[in-house]
Amino acid sequence: MTRLQVTCSNKRDSYYDAHERITHIGGTTDNGTRWKLTVDEAIKSIEQGTHQFFVSVNGRNADVIVALHNNQKYLKTEPDAYSPNNLLSLPDCL
Repeated sequence: MTRLQVTCSNKRDSYYDAHERITHIGGTTDNGTRWKLTVDEAIKSIEQGTHQFFVSVNGRNADVIVALHNNQKYLKTEPDAYSPNNLLSLPDCL
């Protein structure tokens, strides 16, 4: 399983449901290669055990997990002491 740090996310503009706002996550591998996945690709990768994702906030890591809301899968970070949502607060992916 490859562990990747998420350093950016793409969001839908003015989308009312925070559970469906993120469209993509991305980052850079240890060798400098940029990567970007749709939320559906990332969810599939987590569920299949191919990748594990995390966000680093103030020197602490929070794992990205698959959650369910109104029968819809979405990504979020494990609960931590930081607000707002770690994925929504990331800069946009290029």
